[in-house]
Amino acid sequence: MNKLRQEIMKKFIEDRNAVTIRQLQERFPDVSLMTIHRDLDVLTENGSIVKFRGGARSVRHAVDPEFNVRMRENVAGKMEIARKALELIQPHSSVFMDASTTNLALARRMPDLNLNIFTTGPSVAIELCKLQNPIVTLCCGTVNRKNLAVSGQNTLEMLDKINIDLAFIGVSGCSAEVGLTCGTESDMLVKSMMIRKARRSVAMCSKEKLSCLMPYTFAKLEELDYLISDEPLPETFVKAAEQAGVTVL
Repeated sequence: MNKLRQEIMKKFIEDRNAVTIRQLQERFPDVSLMTIHRDLDVLTENGSIVKFRGGARSVRHAVDPEFNVRMRENVAGKMEIARKALELIQPHSSVFMDASTTNLALARRMPDLNLNIFTTGPSVAIELCKLQNPIVTLCCGTVNRKNLAVSGQNTLEMLDKINIDLAFIGVSGCSAEVGLTCGTESDMLVKSMMIRKARRSVAMCSKEKLSCLMPYTFAKLEELDYLISDEPLPETFVKAAEQAGVTVL
């Protein structure tokens, strides 16, 4: 009965793109609010829907907000993640930074060290060019106007030829079961490649991202070395990360 109700709930959400908890209560009047939340948790864990505060939406309609919108969100959290990330950076190393707004926050706090920095974010590259010592390389490729990220076959071919000591990767959604997720296939290909290639990979994931799930998984927890968050994460998630060999900062 639970699986049948969850399938009906999934279709109900997909047909409407997004629904509120109240709409779900009206659609399923014979079950408790706790049961509805439990069903949504199950659907979220298997990647069927995205649960958010007050409702849920279909995965196929889950997309990242535009870059300028994301820049205004959780500014203090991004700066806290950037502060922790700086502790991992050593002079004379090669660093990759993707086009996430958290990496832009990191670029704004980056010390003037001798580094080789590669990035797929034009905004990140411009910020880093204010420093004197780092060698900054903006990867070639096609610029996505919405998220200001460079991607495509040319990008992947270039990244395949470089060696990276430390990769900082932004996260749009995360769960212990599904892993790290993002909103586009092109971003997924770049992020997954850099996590595989880097000697140490770092996911930058604010606490709020644990309640989101995007369409494309680019890494499982066990593929990471570090996960940095702005706030203490739920104990169950931290335990799962540590069992996967991830250091949570």
